[in-house]
Amino acid sequence: MQQFTMNDGLTIPAVGYGVFQMSGNEVHEHLPEAIQAGYRHVDTANAYFNEVAVGEAVKASGVNREELFVTTKLFPQSYPYEQCGTDIDASLERLGMDYADLLLFHQPYGDYVAGWKAMEEAVKAGKVKSIGLSNFPMHKIQEILDIADITPAVLQVEINPYWNQHELKTQLASTGIVFEGWYPLGHGDRKLLEEPVFTELAAKYGKSTGQVILRALLQQNVIVIPKTTHRERMEENIDVFDFTLTDEDMAVFATLDDPAFKPIFDHLDVDTVSGLLNVFVGKQLNGEKLY
Repeated sequence: MQQFTMNDGLTIPAVGYGVFQMSGNEVHEHLPEAIQAGYRHVDTANAYFNEVAVGEAVKASGVNREELFVTTKLFPQSYPYEQCGTDIDASLERLGMDYADLLLFHQPYGDYVAGWKAMEEAVKAGKVKSIGLSNFPMHKIQEILDIADITPAVLQVEINPYWNQHELKTQLASTGIVFEGWYPLGHGDRKLLEEPVFTELAAKYGKSTGQVILRALLQQNVIVIPKTTHRERMEENIDVFDFTLTDEDMAVFATLDDPAFKPIFDHLDVDTVSGLLNVFVGKQLNGEKLY
């Protein structure tokens, strides 16, 4: 498995397995399959309500904890400084782990500036190895950069060839922040998967269009987190290290940004994020456990 080096000197596997929208039972069923297929990078969040299941599946896998890279995330109600440390401990307890490899702030709302100091303290205490952000736009990332003693190591955002985030990558190039792309296959967008450029390259390299897309993103130094519950697709998504796209192939990807493509979530839309927050807080108020 290819590894990327983050700006804190630590490494992160280039392909991750995401468990967004999986129930605890689905995690127990499919995460072991992913680990058996060779995945060593697992991406969860307290808002996914499956941290307990992730921890149990990791423990039952037989793979040494040190060989696995586990990411989790905090939702905005955890950001106030006084709350952040408590909720980091709660996530670790649910995971059944002494540390998380990467902890992200999940949404660009709430008191993330104050909370960043608690994130840094968690790193210094050995509870978290690396810290970063998810779905944050440039102006809010800058607020973190302005006060940070520890620069975010990772920015996780929606990235695919139609939504390539080139401007954001350019803006953050000097920081060394590594990009992670969720929904790198455009949440199954048929137009994207049937794009003639990709079908031609797939035929050229004897790969699927999905594999060509993932390979291109990896060569753009983007960590990819494709989601699937199908074993054959898991194996396909990780089988992208035995070929390399040429410079001419890669040049095409720079021209594919599609203004008509709509990301699955607009994280700058207050109504959208408020809806997500209401679901999360509502589950908490209903007494649901975060697993």
